[in-house]
Amino acid sequence: MAKHSVAEAKNRLPELIDLALKGEEVVITRHGHPVAELKAVVGQPKVLTDEELDRLAERRVGRVLPKEDAGTCVSRMRDEEWNR
Repeated sequence: MAKHSVAEAKNRLPELIDLALKGEEVVITRHGHPVAELKAVVGQPKVLTDEELDRLAERRVGRVLPKEDAGTCVSRMRDEEWNR
């Protein structure tokens, strides 16, 4: 675990971020006491471009769009049950 003062962290922030991205624990201290921790953000979803979305839509297999919206479907199912 690497500990760095606020002043040191301010001067070396890009380097400390690189350490965090490599999985190292980076703790920022103020007056010798831990106050913050830098760590990598994992699992960020990738934002798809319009071109990628179009390509996925073209390759979609077996997807059938519903003929009615969810509210209409629930009402129909409720009415069918009610009439039994």
